[in-house]
Amino acid sequence: MIKMNKTLSAEGVSVRRGRQPLSDSSFLLTITISMFIAIYALAIAFLGDKGFSKIQMFFNLFNENAALIVIACGLTIVMISGSIDISVGGVTALICTACTVCLNNHGFNFYTALILALAIGLAFGIIQGFLVAYMEMQPFIVTLAGMFMGRGLVALIEVNQIQVRNEAFEKLSGSRIIVPFLGDYNKKGVFIPSKLEYGVVVAILIVIVCYLLLKKTRLGRSFYAVGGNAQSALMMGINVRKTRFLAHVLCGLLAGIGGFLYLFHTRSGSVQQATGLEMDAIAASIIGGTLLTGGVGNVIGTLFGVLTSGIVLLVVTAIGSQDPWWPQITRAAMLCFFIVLQSIICSRKKK
Repeated sequence: MIKMNKTLSAEGVSVRRGRQPLSDSSFLLTITISMFIAIYALAIAFLGDKGFSKIQMFFNLFNENAALIVIACGLTIVMISGSIDISVGGVTALICTACTVCLNNHGFNFYTALILALAIGLAFGIIQGFLVAYMEMQPFIVTLAGMFMGRGLVALIEVNQIQVRNEAFEKLSGSRIIVPFLGDYNKKGVFIPSKLEYGVVVAILIVIVCYLLLKKTRLGRSFYAVGGNAQSALMMGINVRKTRFLAHVLCGLLAGIGGFLYLFHTRSGSVQQATGLEMDAIAASIIGGTLLTGGVGNVIGTLFGVLTSGIVLLVVTAIGSQDPWWPQITRAAMLCFFIVLQSIICSRKKK
């Protein structure tokens, strides 16, 4: 009888576990992935003649947004910890301009330019992280100052837009990875294989590393704990200040990598470069299921948030709207939908 009760009890636990609802993160991730698939399927069905039925169009989503994917992963980590960073656009512009000047005039090569980009990103991350975590200053104000600092330094370096004139860098950034057996036929029936930029491989690797960091390491779990409830995290023995500091440092490091990928894609630098990139990164994180209140988020969702924003932009443009603001209006409406959805989830949790 005791064995039978244990068996029934175990079965009951199994049944209860099987009936558990999706977590907030999984629920938001499911909605984001479903929305991306639905929009892309409708684009293929109704706008296939505009190129959406071609495999290269799908790959171009990654080619155009590799830098944004990396930067949005950094924003996701910071937002999970309950903070924010709006300086990444200014940091990206600074990296692009500084590296371009050094490549053109100071004998820098690919590797030294990469080191410079990482150093700039880390410098912003360390300084802002210290002010937010240890000086307990408001992250929005601190990173707003960082954004202005980045843009101001760009103007000091070079006012006009400049192009990379380093032959080796241009050759490397212009090369592509040919994807075997995947491609499209042109009008003459010739098979053209699809191509990916090297930055896409880096972006995917960054997503995988960030996913493992958040889900499989103690530091990643600390980000969630601090973002969910800092007081409870402190009682659990988590160093809240250090955790918030490391979140900003990681965001700065990823901004350095993302800024270099942005340079790798555009091969130019200017004061106006990457304008609004910080808002695009925050929007992609929110659409991907990262709560503004902290404690919930997933970089896989962020990846699909970037792709969803990208496909919406392409679809609205392909429809033929003459007003350049319609893509922004459409993405704003989508962002509002996810913010309202998050508010509903937060209110449900309070009950």
